[in-house]
Amino acid sequence: MDYFSTEQAAGKSEHTGEDRRGSARYTSLIRAAKIVSDQGEFVCVIRDVSETGISLRTFHSLPRADRQELVLQNGMRYELDKVRAKDGEASFTFADTVDVQQLIVETGKYPKRQLRISVSIPATVSTLTQRLNAVIHNVSQQGALLECDALLAIEQPIRLEAREFPEVRAKVRWRREENYGLAFDDTFSLRDFALKAAALQCPALLGR
Repeated sequence: MDYFSTEQAAGKSEHTGEDRRGSARYTSLIRAAKIVSDQGEFVCVIRDVSETGISLRTFHSLPRADRQELVLQNGMRYELDKVRAKDGEASFTFADTVDVQQLIVETGKYPKRQLRISVSIPATVSTLTQRLNAVIHNVSQQGALLECDALLAIEQPIRLEAREFPEVRAKVRWRREENYGLAFDDTFSLRDFALKAAALQCPALLGR
């Protein structure tokens, strides 16, 4: 999920009377990112941004901390101070001066990649012949990084289970010592990915 209007690409913005009194707001910016706090890493969608603040859409309650960090898909990080949060909409001010155009086009030192949530979750891997203990170290909409002592073959099909993580079928795409890159047979929608990320790290945010 990553697109914005041609007006924004050209560096233009829409103004209202209220906007003219402060920083001009960029509208229709819809891009997946993650919020990082001491409770974990959580999926959000950037809705609009100005030189002083940003509006986000979330799929569950926000972590409790007033200061949080926004991380883009290219690894760029921004310290945020929460202004308000209600019904899946949240607004923040930037803790430091921000280059808005750089944030919009996501230029930076590293290329963009799949949004990954860093976790450390015990898991079980099932093959045709055995069940193995493992640890999930990060998860995305399309796959996961797995640590497992047992030897798994490239392209080997497996079933992966963890707490608050229903069984998913995957294939081993690469191996580096005890670490394995998995590709899910069925990818998650952004919403499902966001809810699973919250369930893995802080189920209380789901309002159960």
